[in-house]
Amino acid sequence: MMKTGLSYGDVCLVPKYNNVTSRSIPSFKTQATKQSIMQIPIFAANMDTVIGPRLAEVLVQLGSYPVFHRFYKESKIGELIDLVRKYEEKCYISWGASNLGELFTLLNGNSLKPKGVFLDIAHGHSIMVEEAIKRIKCRYAETFEVIAGNVCTPAAVMDLAHWGADAVKVGIGPGSVCTTRNVTAFGSPQFTAVQECAEIGKRLKVPIIADGGIKGSREIILALAAGANTVMIGRLFAETEEGNNDGHYRGQASQSFQNDYFGGVKEGTVPEGTFKLVGKNVPAEKMTKELLAGLASGMTYCGAKTIAELQEKAEFMRVTQSYW
Repeated sequence: MMKTGLSYGDVCLVPKYNNVTSRSIPSFKTQATKQSIMQIPIFAANMDTVIGPRLAEVLVQLGSYPVFHRFYKESKIGELIDLVRKYEEKCYISWGASNLGELFTLLNGNSLKPKGVFLDIAHGHSIMVEEAIKRIKCRYAETFEVIAGNVCTPAAVMDLAHWGADAVKVGIGPGSVCTTRNVTAFGSPQFTAVQECAEIGKRLKVPIIADGGIKGSREIILALAAGANTVMIGRLFAETEEGNNDGHYRGQASQSFQNDYFGGVKEGTVPEGTFKLVGKNVPAEKMTKELLAGLASGMTYCGAKTIAELQEKAEFMRVTQSYW
């Protein structure tokens, strides 16, 4: 029988009795990884047109952890080193599943001590990720965290957890500049992916990061209520004054990106991302606090003082287009 998957726009939450007397009461504290707590449930996407020095500063002040992207050119590798030294165990760096020797050289040769590494792969349920997680965990102590993804199935979460991942990033194709679903026909609607992956993640005590499809506080609330511990946001941060771009936002698999970093699209491959112009007219702190205010309001509609209580009380309803 063919399965049905739902996106964020296909569902709503049913209001519950509210015993929370003020919207200032709900706590946003959440389990970012098996070892680490984050004060707010929001990561900025580890994309080159999103995260940079200015946004990293804002994120740390707000209680998030910056995740630096993995595509610093040789001329800018010094910037990455300086950023990791500045924030040390308050930040992560991203890496691919290959060239782990270069990662080890970067860390050891410069005495860098980030919280850990995001293994940043388009299809994270793979033998390359399995071997990479095991190599990193073998090389470094348990305190060095490995966050792996992206995936969209419970089977993938189970495997990544068993391989040693400390958190799993969920989302294949929901991002506004991702075209993987159009190009390959593969993926899963994000609400269903998060809900199903979070169920196995909770059982294995491995936190879930809902990556992609966040348009505002509504999607954050739905993702968290569905079981995600945190969300990862790209476009909204790209549109802030501190976004690391000159007014554009692009997927890491877009032709624009590959032209800049690899001199063009590799033969035999096709871009799986796109490019769009964005405004830069809102401070990141203001935007994030507005998202959190919306989250607090949503939590009161469920009578929830914590994210865990939101998940426990959440009742979803499927909606038609006339709901909007």
